[in-house]
Amino acid sequence: MSKISKYIFALLLANVGLLLPAQTLPQDTVREETRVRGIQYESREEAARAMSQKEQPLFAGFSISGDLCGAIMAAVSPYGQYEAAARANFKNRFFPTFEMGWGVSDHTDETTRLHYKTNAPYFRIGCDYNFANDASSGNRIFGGLRYAFTSFSYDLDGPAVTDPVWGTQTPFRFNGVSSGAQWGEVLFGLEAKVWGFFHLGWTFRYRFRFHVKNSSLGTPWYIPGYGKSEGHSIGGTFNIVFDI
Repeated sequence: MSKISKYIFALLLANVGLLLPAQTLPQDTVREETRVRGIQYESREEAARAMSQKEQPLFAGFSISGDLCGAIMAAVSPYGQYEAAARANFKNRFFPTFEMGWGVSDHTDETTRLHYKTNAPYFRIGCDYNFANDASSGNRIFGGLRYAFTSFSYDLDGPAVTDPVWGTQTPFRFNGVSSGAQWGEVLFGLEAKVWGFFHLGWTFRYRFRFHVKNSSLGTPWYIPGYGKSEGHSIGGTFNIVFDI
């Protein structure tokens, strides 16, 4: 009988355990454990871009570049330039830039037969701003400003001038005429990452003069780094860029 009593008592305890309600965590605790924290992104790509931007250091390196467009112009047209640039990278947004080059011109006007020749350095300083949000791709869309200046001399010669009274001829030749110029530039450009630290890019530039030093001969025909000496000019560059 004692064994039967123990069996019946154990069975009753089991039934009571099944009838008791299951223990639950407080509702606030469940909400706290299942709550999603932080910023939510629509895709992994968007999250990666955000993290890339967030992790950009203050100083992200610098780069050097060279312009192919100006060199081609110097070879096939009356004027051109050989140009290189160096720039710093801050947060992949701001790019303080220093550009320097050597402008050349050797041109004879077909109508007046005046021959103009010069070669001299020029300099530009300024800053670009990158509008692209995807820092991880290495591609950039930017706008920028430049202040530029040059000091140069030029040679100008042409057919001899004939005196209408005496019929004598005076040579028309002036060497080492001193001049200089200052101007500003507004630019827009694109830059694409080709491989690793190697980029290709181009800029479109609108130039406007601040000051030109004239002589008794008038305004120089060409200004190194600026182009033909007009009130404003339009130019561009095609750059090979190396990030370091």
